Parts: sequence; C-alpha cells; structure tokens
Amino acid sequence: MITRRGFALGGTGLAAASGLGLAAPALAQSEPIRIGWLAALTGPSSAPAIGFNRGVVWAAEAINGAGGIGGRKVEIVTRDTQGDPTKAVNATQEMISQLKVHAIWGPTNSGESLATTAIMARGKMPNIHPCVVNSLIDPKKYPNAFRIAPSNTQWDDAVRNYATKVAKAKKVAVIGDTTGYGVTAANDSAAGFQKDGAEVVYKANIDATQPDMTPDMLRARNAGAEAIIIWSVSTGMIARLLNTRAKMGWDVPFIGHPSLSSGEIGQLIDKPENWKKVYAIGYRSCSYGADGKLPPRSEELVQKLQGKVALQDTLFWWIACAIDAVNLVADAVKATGSTSNEAIIKHWNGLQAWPGYYGDYSYTAEQHNGYPGQDVVMSDASSGRNGTFALAPGYG
Repeated sequence: MITRRGFALGGTGLAAASGLGLAAPALAQSEPIRIGWLAALTGPSSAPAIGFNRGVVWAAEAINGAGGIGGRKVEIVTRDTQGDPTKAVNATQEMISQLKVHAIWGPTNSGESLATTAIMARGKMPNIHPCVVNSLIDPKKYPNAFRIAPSNTQWDDAVRNYATKVAKAKKVAVIGDTTGYGVTAANDSAAGFQKDGAEVVYKANIDATQPDMTPDMLRARNAGAEAIIIWSVSTGMIARLLNTRAKMGWDVPFIGHPSLSSGEIGQLIDKPENWKKVYAIGYRSCSYGADGKLPPRSEELVQKLQGKVALQDTLFWWIACAIDAVNLVADAVKATGSTSNEAIIKHWNGLQAWPGYYGDYSYTAEQHNGYPGQDVVMSDASSGRNGTFALAPGYG
C-alpha cells in the first residue's frame, strides 16, 4: 500500500526507497524529525542563544528518551550564526535545500531574522522564533512564521508603562546597540515614549564592543534623563554601562531588555551594588511571589531540570521558551502524523491556549503573535534565582 506521504514522494522517491530495500512507509516512519536550530552561540550577542540551546538539547533528549514521536527521534540540526545576518542566511539556505529540515527554530536575534524570514517564506518552511520586531510576523507575507515570545509592541508597553507610571520618569534616554534589532527597537521605543508624552532627551545606538561608555552616559545625564531605557542583548555592553553609572555616582534606573537580568552581568560588573535599580522585562511564568514560589508549571520544570541543566547563569525564560519551541514542532508531527510543511503550519494555526512552560500560545491563520501580552511584566534584575526573578517594585 502506498501512503499519502509515499505517493507525494513520486517515482524518484519510491525508487530510492526501493533501492534501500525499504518500502516508502517504513522509510517515512523511521526518518528522524529534523529541527533546524539557528543559534548565535558565539559572538557579542550570544547570551540568549546559549540559554536557548540548553532548552533545545534538554527537550530533544527528553522526547527521544521517552521513545520519540511515534518511534521517530527528534534530530536537532544546529548552525552557529555568530549573530551575523549573512551567516544566518547561508545556514537557512543550507537547511532548506540540503539538510531538508522539517521546521526551523530561530534565529533568536531580530537582526538575523529580518534577513532570513523572507527566505523561509519562499521555501514554505515552518518557522518559529522569539524575535520581537513587529514586522517579522505578517501572516499574509509570511504565512509560515510564528512568534513564540512577545512582540516588540508588548515589550515596549511593559517598559514604557513601568518607566512613566511606576518610576515616574518624564525624561528618558533610549539606548540600543548597532545591530538590526538594536536600531529598530530603540526607534520604536523612542516613538512610543514620545507618543505618550514623555521626552526622549537622548537617543543612541552604541557598538556593543565600545570599551568606554562614559561619553554616552554623560550626554544622557547632562540632557536630564530620569531613566535609561536599554535595548540590547549584549551583556558586556550592559555591564559597562552599569559600571559607568556607578563611577559617575548617578542612581538613575535602568529599564528595558531581558538581558539586563542575565546572570552574565553579575560576573561582569565591578560590584554587586552596580546591579541595583535595574528592571528587566520579565514574565509571569518566570516570576516568584512573596512566598518565593513560581507558578506550578514552572516549579515543575525547575525540578525536572535540577542537576541536568544549569540555570544560575542564564534566564529561565530562554530555556523554557526553547523547550516549548521543540515541543511545538513535535506536537504538530504527533497530532498530524506528518512532517510536511503544510501539516505543521495548519496545526499551529489551530492552537488555542497551548500549554507551554513559558506561556500558553494561541494562533490562527490571521494571527501569529501567540504570546499572551498580560503575562509580560518587569522584574528586579538582580533578584535572579535559577534564572527566575522577583517582580519589580510597584506590582501588587
């Protein structure tokens, strides 16, 4: 009997299967589920991908250790993009045309994703990513692309509301790095503050390798900034900014990107107190209350990861998000019995409150922003414990 998948392979595919001494259905059933993983594991923007990678590896091992999906193993095909859009493009083309992956997770940097999203759309490659730039999700232009994290609008709203309503800042300095993400995020953030009536007294995009942050911090202080809004994944750049703030004796709050709470910053700052008055984007699923406990599903995952995955030097949401990404691909294959592009995309388009560790995701054919906006909160960046955080001051 020729299965629907066997028929779709056509004569060449059937002949190849016969040459191996296997019937087409047997080949399909034994074929691994290949997930492409575009990861900036090295370079100045590597902190998120290192954390994401821990979740990817753990999720694949957990699925395979339980027998796989219908007996089929999950195979992670990783390429280190080094945060370089050109390398990301080359890796994407390789995954689609040569490696024949069934879905792609990543990139995790918006600058890279801006360069690869159209390529994946042309290849009809199911793509799930955590990049926040709004234009990356457009179901009409990119019907294959799904966001698993908040959009830049959701992040902007949380940061702006905290800066203006809790920190009571009327004048802000907006600082991004020089990546495609840093430029876009800083522009969007500044526009949002101005729309809400706050004054952006200083705006800059700084090269993440710049050794001395004093000139930019002096300009921000002299302009009267009452809060520094940060949009960068570079922990080295952030640490240098915090160290400079301390040397200046300026107690201005830092508010912004989740990387503000990365464990790497604790290793890079000159003194622990340099990390005070720093508030990073966080999530309900990754925030502990006054009792010190996380939401039940998150507590469950922390227990599973203990002794297997390092949590103390990264962010829990990076790990949880990556686990969810791998599981979303595996769930689509399990539910549909197929690794075809069309089957995976159709399955994702029908998800409603799909229960992940990082969040509950909902998608339709018209809406590919799946993360619940109400779960985006601000965290006390230096309160990290196993990559989770206390809510920032001001939350009820």
